[in-house]
Amino acid sequence: MPHRRFMTLERHIIESERRHPQATGELSALLSDLALAAKIVSLEVNKAGLVDILGFTGDTNIHGERVKKLDIFAHEILIRAMDHGGHLCVMASEEEEQLIHIPAHKRIGKYVLLFDPLDGSSNIDVNVSIGTIFSIYKRKSSGDGAGRLEDCLQKGSEQVAAGYIVYGSSTILVYTTGNGVYGFTLDPSVGEFLLSHDNIRIPTKGKIYSTNEGNYLYWEEGLKKYIKYLQQHDKETGRPYTGRYIGSFVADFHRNLIYGGIFIYPKDNRNPSGKLRLMYECNPLAFICEQAGGKASDGHTRMLDIQPKELHQRIPLFIGSLHDVRIAEEFVQGQRDLDTK
Repeated sequence: MPHRRFMTLERHIIESERRHPQATGELSALLSDLALAAKIVSLEVNKAGLVDILGFTGDTNIHGERVKKLDIFAHEILIRAMDHGGHLCVMASEEEEQLIHIPAHKRIGKYVLLFDPLDGSSNIDVNVSIGTIFSIYKRKSSGDGAGRLEDCLQKGSEQVAAGYIVYGSSTILVYTTGNGVYGFTLDPSVGEFLLSHDNIRIPTKGKIYSTNEGNYLYWEEGLKKYIKYLQQHDKETGRPYTGRYIGSFVADFHRNLIYGGIFIYPKDNRNPSGKLRLMYECNPLAFICEQAGGKASDGHTRMLDIQPKELHQRIPLFIGSLHDVRIAEEFVQGQRDLDTK
């Protein structure tokens, strides 16, 4: 059995910061607080069938979606874990319409946190993998008062860190600070995230496509052609691809990050702006994907270059292996047709 260095998440973060003399340790502390919140949420997810936590609250969130009890639990745990450390000036959550302000005596931090507390929560009751997604920026506004909307509405290219946690057969935390992508699996016997995926690199070309083909009727013609292209038999280009769609974005993305492939959530006739949220889902995973050697766009523009206009902005998404996303863009932009390889 090959020797593997014992590496906890906290140790990895600290050692990474030591390579940057200008680092203050604040980002390390911030990521450690996020890891603690992930452990608590993971514990509740794993016993969800045994306690009165499943089902709906009876409320709807700002997107008109029914809110489940575990959504609210994860949302509140993240706030409680992150609002007291003195590292943040403001937060924003997919479950909250307005900014989440830090208590006055603790909002001295220079960082901004945006998060989706429980991605894929419609799958909670059927024991399918769900996850948490987070994104960290540096404050833009001046002064030491409350953070502002402008601090949250930054391009994805301005992120200083991003990550996600998958609550599945095991709990895995994947993160980047702009120097590679690393994955850590939670060992419940010691309560620590241990390095399990060192310097993740997404294959340049995959064999998997992930999209909700139930919406095929409503798609644009270029995307329909791309899906047919993936389904055609052509040994030279490695087709047909295999369709794999879980319905939890973070779980679909994690599989494709490891194995290669493309995830697509496009705009359509019913949702002309797409459905995924730029700030809470698309930007953080686009940052991770690029750091792993992949590509992410809205079909036309690099995702990380898009200037957000509102906190809960929706956007189409094409993300995954570099080659696969490039080909998808060519179809969507009308530069390619089914008779070309």
